[in-house]
Amino acid sequence: MKKIKTINSVGCVLQHDITEIIPGEFKGRAFKKGHIITEEDIPHLLRLGKDNIYVFELGKNELHENEGAVILGNLGKGENISLSDEIKEGKINFNSEVDGIFKVNTEKLFELNMLGEISFATLPNNVPVKKGDLLAGARVIPLVIKKEKMDMAKNIIKSPILNVKPYKKYKVGIITTGNEVFYGRIEDKFGKVILDKLNQYDCEILGQILCPDNKDEIKKSAQKFLDLGATMLIFTGGMSVDPDDVTPTSIIELGGELVSYGAPVLPGSMFLLSYLKDIPMMGLPGCVMFAKKTVFDLVLGRVMTGERLTKEDIMRYGAGGLCQSCEICHYPNCSFGK
Repeated sequence: MKKIKTINSVGCVLQHDITEIIPGEFKGRAFKKGHIITEEDIPHLLRLGKDNIYVFELGKNELHENEGAVILGNLGKGENISLSDEIKEGKINFNSEVDGIFKVNTEKLFELNMLGEISFATLPNNVPVKKGDLLAGARVIPLVIKKEKMDMAKNIIKSPILNVKPYKKYKVGIITTGNEVFYGRIEDKFGKVILDKLNQYDCEILGQILCPDNKDEIKKSAQKFLDLGATMLIFTGGMSVDPDDVTPTSIIELGGELVSYGAPVLPGSMFLLSYLKDIPMMGLPGCVMFAKKTVFDLVLGRVMTGERLTKEDIMRYGAGGLCQSCEICHYPNCSFGK
């Protein structure tokens, strides 16, 4: 590195971006890498605290921060992700190209950051995102980094660690159980709640059938929807351990793979997930009807991408599975499900 006094730097080429911070107003790039310093730039540079300008020549085994950022971009960019058009201040950004669920290989991300001299920060794994959302930012920390360090990064990351899984279009049948609703003793409040949540996705609602607490009737209703081409079934009501709550048994007797009856999530611990071949079937506890966010909100988006969840996926919700029932709900920008 060669240090030149700023007052003598006219005609020199900046080797890195120079950041300017005006508290409460602006933080960003004041001078771009490659800028040729003019006489008019000198007062501005001095106001930024740049009494000296450093000029350097890269060694054959070194990379500039921007070159390192390009490599990190390639290591991160997976399905349905775009990179920032320009690298600013040595940082590259990742944005979603679609609405969907953001997926991060957290173990590989950890290994990458453990190399040191690399900063790669992302949104949490499995968070819902919209088209255009900022997903991650990455940069090498020093102005110059050894090529060997970036080669180590490439050896760790064999496939992109960031992806966005887009939502698929499902045909959904809703089966609401309970004698009290079926016989008109109380008004069904579950249907509207489920429809409001499903309407956030591009899916076709085949209808809602009300059933008594009778296994045969519940299974017949499910079969009606399957005959109509349903690719997802949602059951509401009768999910507790009371002897007359037969919804879980009905779902299990339809066949297929029971993933989990019960989840380490509050609200929503009596949630059931099963698959009839490739058709997800979800049994929803009563809390979904009145709580702002529940296990259903955590799981529904992932199911809507076609992801086949496992028991391990459900049990991993335990850490972060407690909703704080905030007066003003900020989900997904909160700790719930993270």
